[in-house]
Amino acid sequence: MVVFPGVDWQKVKAVIFDVDGTLYAQDKLRGKLLTDLLAYYALRPWRLRELLLLRRFRAEREKRAGGHFAGLEQAQYAWCVGSDPVALAQLRRVVNHWMFQHPNQYLPACTYPGTTSFFNALRQRGIKIGIYSDYPAQAKLAAMHLSADAVVSSTDPEVDRLKPDPQGLRHVTQLLGLTPAECLFIGDRPELDGACAEQAGMPCLIVEKQAFQHFTFYQDLEQQLAAQPNSSVLYQAT
Repeated sequence: MVVFPGVDWQKVKAVIFDVDGTLYAQDKLRGKLLTDLLAYYALRPWRLRELLLLRRFRAEREKRAGGHFAGLEQAQYAWCVGSDPVALAQLRRVVNHWMFQHPNQYLPACTYPGTTSFFNALRQRGIKIGIYSDYPAQAKLAAMHLSADAVVSSTDPEVDRLKPDPQGLRHVTQLLGLTPAECLFIGDRPELDGACAEQAGMPCLIVEKQAFQHFTFYQDLEQQLAAQPNSSVLYQAT
């Protein structure tokens, strides 16, 4: 069982989650996606350049971590292919299909064990749920049968910043009507999610790297939540 020192659930009014690698196992999803990519492009070798575009799209974002960009949603594509409208349209099509649509069919099988139950436990406790993801997350959440009170992406016009810049987390707290100190951020990358929370003045937990079949992070967290008194219930009782 994982121990989570320092989490006082009586003070937590919202839990904000990263998505990729936090709510589902990225390595498991990538294995399934790799099989599909190889099968698709083996029959279409003249389109192999699309794989290079996908790789560059991710790499260009990674090397700009922490940056503030006006119109980030559009800029992230221009970093790869410039301003040529035909190339931009092609890149958008490839990214939209292979990153934002096709993988979603596999998300139910890749969602970490205990995730849905933990979301339900937070709801029952009266704790709000927020999402702050590097990429648009609504379709992914729907595929995993999860819902949140506020969903924010780095590419939203109100953010236009990449982690670890804290603007995205601050925007989630504003939507929830809370302060950063009243929230808990759960992510999977200390250098991005952890640093983002630190800059926002928000407590943070980093998902334990466990094999999927032995993953107990959210089950352990739910047990700890259940073991602590519910301050809202105590207040109502008095």
